[in-house]
Amino acid sequence: MERSRTYRFSFLLLFIVLLASFVLNLSLGSVAIPFKNTLHILFGNEANESWYYIVWNYRIPKAFTAILVGSGLSLSGLLMQTLFRNPLAGPFVLGISSGASLGAALLIMGSSIFSGITAFSLVNDVSIAIASSIGSFLVLLAVMTIASKVKDTMALLIIGLMFGSITAAIVSVLSYFSRAEELQQYIFWSFGSVGNLSWSQLILLLGIILIGTILSILSIKALNALLLGENYARSLGVNLKKSRYMVILSTGLLAGSITAFAGPIAFVGLAVPHLARQLFDTTNHKVLVPAVLIYGAILMLLCDTVAQLPNSASVLPINAITSMLGAPVVIWLLVRRRKMVF
Repeated sequence: MERSRTYRFSFLLLFIVLLASFVLNLSLGSVAIPFKNTLHILFGNEANESWYYIVWNYRIPKAFTAILVGSGLSLSGLLMQTLFRNPLAGPFVLGISSGASLGAALLIMGSSIFSGITAFSLVNDVSIAIASSIGSFLVLLAVMTIASKVKDTMALLIIGLMFGSITAAIVSVLSYFSRAEELQQYIFWSFGSVGNLSWSQLILLLGIILIGTILSILSIKALNALLLGENYARSLGVNLKKSRYMVILSTGLLAGSITAFAGPIAFVGLAVPHLARQLFDTTNHKVLVPAVLIYGAILMLLCDTVAQLPNSASVLPINAITSMLGAPVVIWLLVRRRKMVF
């Protein structure tokens, strides 16, 4: 009972921090909007039309994208760490995000290599998202096929890493033969961004992430059992093959869609599950799943706030910010606790 009360207080605190981070993200940017005025805009009481337009047409979609990206990557990281029982596993270990990167690379750099012409008119945010989605889907299909034939989970992990190596090698070859403008465009895409989505794209991303989250929730019993080993999970009546399919499909939907729409954003999926375990001191996925969803959203909102350099027109790569801000926090927590809850 005492622990349940502690969990409720921690979730309440996280939710308050999430709301504060959301409003802070809306307030800061190239045009600074006072915190009080931002609240007025959210409730439709602000008279300044330019501020109103900036918040509702640019900053709110970007903030919601940050929430979805942070939550999705964090949840997929938790799933992979539990499935492989490896604290270093993340949402990219199955090579699904690498497949998305390969799809984007083939569109951006491969068009001129294979056709001899530069197709910049065909390369835009929508076409890159489509190409990345196709790439991640094909790799997910290959991983699912292999998962039906490989019983050893560690072998599946190694196969996923090999998929990542293959796609990275192909991208390197494309980079070597591509033009400077194409290479620059691909590098900018690989930096990651949460500010390029329209409302329609945001709704599509939300739908995919909801499906992945529901599959994860349905897998909670199996995830808790897997923490004590596959033999123990099998003794509890868990269908390991079905559960593994569910976890891989959920991770593929989450990590693949996020990479397709926002680019390959590193560190969040690896770090947030550890941060959540440190805060809640539990391995129960009934607690960890909602915890990583909220924690990941907070982290991405704060990183995006820093990346957009308040009162400046410049924007830093979100990939760099997530690592620079998040890594010292994880190191500090682990040194302070002196052990890893896993």
